[in-house]
Amino acid sequence: MTGSTLVNMGDGGVSDARGHIVARDTRLAGGTSDDVDDVERYQQLFHGHFVTMTRLAAMLGADDPEDVAQEAFVRLHRRRRMLRDVHASVGYLRTTVVNLSRSRARHLAVVRRNSPVPSPDAESAEHLAVRREDARELVVALGQLSTRHREALVLRYWLDLSEAEMADAMGVSRGTVKAHVSRGLDALATIMEGTR
Repeated sequence: MTGSTLVNMGDGGVSDARGHIVARDTRLAGGTSDDVDDVERYQQLFHGHFVTMTRLAAMLGADDPEDVAQEAFVRLHRRRRMLRDVHASVGYLRTTVVNLSRSRARHLAVVRRNSPVPSPDAESAEHLAVRREDARELVVALGQLSTRHREALVLRYWLDLSEAEMADAMGVSRGTVKAHVSRGLDALATIMEGTR
């Protein structure tokens, strides 16, 4: 047993890293043959049914079937002295696996339903910082444009107005709006290239 990791199975039982039950409790270590038989039966039950219970949990949709099966065995170990029929252990395990799988599925559904859904286009902090810097540079560049060019670009690309709405807001014809947008974009591109 040197170097083995022992896991407390509750109620006096201890399991080593390979899953073998090791008696730690003085009642079991130096105890009666009934206690030793109990440990041996539990070991046989564990080795004979762990894989089956894991598969059952997986088929029931448990996200962690091995944990569900292990928890079922831990609960059986805690209640082993209360079972009226020793042969009912497999049925108890099966029922526990079903209940634990159902409980975990409900829990996961609640967690998924109540957890905030990240935006698919969620940006990193670095990306946000770059965008803020780009936006700051854009605002500075817009300030360098003529009033009419700045108005045309802001109305078109910030407020997303149509040419007719822009012409009405600026008090000019639609042709003049097109000219201001075109010349404003050219001027803005020149200014932005100069800042990079």
